[in-house]
Amino acid sequence: MERPKRDDILDVTVGELAFGGQGVARADGFVVFCDDTAPGDQAKVRVRKARRRFAEARLEEVVVPGPSRIAVPCPKVPRCGGCRLQHVAYETTLAAKRDQVAEHLARIGHLPDVPVLDPDPAIERFGYRNKMEYSAAPDGAGGLRLGFHERGRWDAIVDVDDCLIATPLGNRLREAVRRWAIDEGVTPYDQRAQSGVLRHVVTRVGVNTDQALVNIVTTGGAEELVDGLAERLATDCPELVGLVHSVNDGVAEVTSGLVSRLVWGNDFIEERIHDVTLRLSAGAFFQTNTKMAERLYDRAAEAAGLTGDEVLYDLYAGAGSVGLVLAPKAREVVAIEIVEDAVRDAEANAARNGLERYQALCGDVRVVLREQREGLPAPDVAIVDPPRAGLSGGAVRRILELAPPVLVYISCQPATFADNAKRFVDGGYTLEWVRPVDMFPQTPHIEAVARFTR
Repeated sequence: MERPKRDDILDVTVGELAFGGQGVARADGFVVFCDDTAPGDQAKVRVRKARRRFAEARLEEVVVPGPSRIAVPCPKVPRCGGCRLQHVAYETTLAAKRDQVAEHLARIGHLPDVPVLDPDPAIERFGYRNKMEYSAAPDGAGGLRLGFHERGRWDAIVDVDDCLIATPLGNRLREAVRRWAIDEGVTPYDQRAQSGVLRHVVTRVGVNTDQALVNIVTTGGAEELVDGLAERLATDCPELVGLVHSVNDGVAEVTSGLVSRLVWGNDFIEERIHDVTLRLSAGAFFQTNTKMAERLYDRAAEAAGLTGDEVLYDLYAGAGSVGLVLAPKAREVVAIEIVEDAVRDAEANAARNGLERYQALCGDVRVVLREQREGLPAPDVAIVDPPRAGLSGGAVRRILELAPPVLVYISCQPATFADNAKRFVDGGYTLEWVRPVDMFPQTPHIEAVARFTR
């Protein structure tokens, strides 16, 4: 087949799902990645990008639905950039995530024979996200949009009045802030014009404690306006324990790393994971699916194989959640985290849970392991939970020098995990197994736990 060109219409039959949620089709042998399609769909698609070896296309028409295509419950799909797999049967997406982990390990890690176990399915397929970040924008008619970026757009916001993956309390918090902004005439920020006041609304909910925290992000000079929100929001949502105000006068659309102040209440919520109570600040990292976080940590405990006499390292510890949950099964825990607020949370969490043999160190894992290793106990087990970019080459080298007999890797990106896995195997480890844990149903994101030994 001649290579297709932009805007060509192709008749395709979709095979499997690729990482990222696109359907994979072949037109006379030419690979086409198709948005919003499901395995088995016979569809007409329009080419939007043509490469030398593949094309990317958007769906024009489903001619014959495949057996795994289902009705989409959310009217914002597919414009909203959040949920990309609502149109595919859950069992199909779960199997695809397992296959994608195995495929990345084989293709990137050159580890084709690693057992990739059956995924743990989500306990709740909707209403599970405990933290949401909403963007504000003008609606073109003098009103307010409060929602998510339109797929593929930086300058368009899809207004959300009932997000299906947010918790019910999270939805109530967003709508209470919306009513305040409308009643008080708070202008939404216009990214193109770089003008306006309200930029973001961040909600954090303790699923097991029923506590809520709201962080309002505005341009400068809105202190008096935001101060007026506190009493009203606490009345509308009695679960509220704190209101934080952050100021962003820059161009970047960010909600963290900003100058912030506590307006009312506390700048943290409490959450319970198994028997551990966690303090979570507004910007602290914590898994966004609380119930599946418990399952994830159970799998991490299984991989760690603790008997009560081990020194456990918790690397990229965040607020310390996984290390704290596993701490009662270890003799001692050493946590390393680069974000100062998260380290303070981890120390406070250890104290409030009566964990005495716990120390949290602030700094880059690579640097701390190089500069402070001589003063630290040798690890029996290390858990790493890096960001999507995975471990840097320097961090891998430091961990290989540390040489914990058991290494547990919690991954949120199969490509970077596969690359890191190859480095660990080349460094003398055996990758015994990997198990996906579906933390993010309705989306293509994949979380997994892996056990390495040496």
